[in-house]
Amino acid sequence: MAKTKELSKDTRNKIVDLHQVGKTESAIGKQLGLKKSTVGAIIRKWKTYKTTDNLPRSGAPRKISPRGVKMITRTVSINPRTTWGDLVNDLQRAETKVTKATISNTLHRQGLKSCSARRVPLLKPVHVRARLKFAREHLDDPEEDWENVIWSDEPKIELFGKNSTCRVWRRKNAELHPKNTIPTVKHGSGNIMLWGCFSAKGPGRLIRVKDRMNGAMYREILSKNSISKGIEDETWLGLSA
Repeated sequence: MAKTKELSKDTRNKIVDLHQVGKTESAIGKQLGLKKSTVGAIIRKWKTYKTTDNLPRSGAPRKISPRGVKMITRTVSINPRTTWGDLVNDLQRAETKVTKATISNTLHRQGLKSCSARRVPLLKPVHVRARLKFAREHLDDPEEDWENVIWSDEPKIELFGKNSTCRVWRRKNAELHPKNTIPTVKHGSGNIMLWGCFSAKGPGRLIRVKDRMNGAMYREILSKNSISKGIEDETWLGLSA
């Protein structure tokens, strides 16, 4: 039988609060979207032990002590690129011998997962401020306004050299935190630069940029390679910094 998901402490406390104001188990279950048996078990536990906290369980203790858990959690929070091997060595120096799987499971319980680092443009502070200003100015723009915008960008494709995946320990929805990303630049050898665009009406042409991009070249690309089907008069917005 599959293990059921454990209720959060807030939900368990809410069950007790509703019980104390006279709600029946059925009514509480309906209100919170829970089975009556689940509600009843929480209430019986509270009546017996006067707590909704998890009680001590039988079985072997955790291989990593609470202090060790805090140590490795702090380590990956400071440096998300810390490897399993680094953590194994840290714990061994603290006289705790564990496997990579044990470390992974421990960090998962702390809400941390090993994920591929997101590649993002290398932005200077002035670029960050400009992007934030643009986002705030257009936050409430109606959807139809964006149908008149063409978005363009110049991605770089590596031909040689290291372009491997880097993994980071991070929490959910933290993939764009600067510590969890890999900054990228649009110059260097062993790669080709492309230009592309799209709008609500579809994608445009994909153009190879053979020389270093400058203002004159960019204007020439825009004039010759707009998206087809008569949308040349739409507003252009570049995605690059």
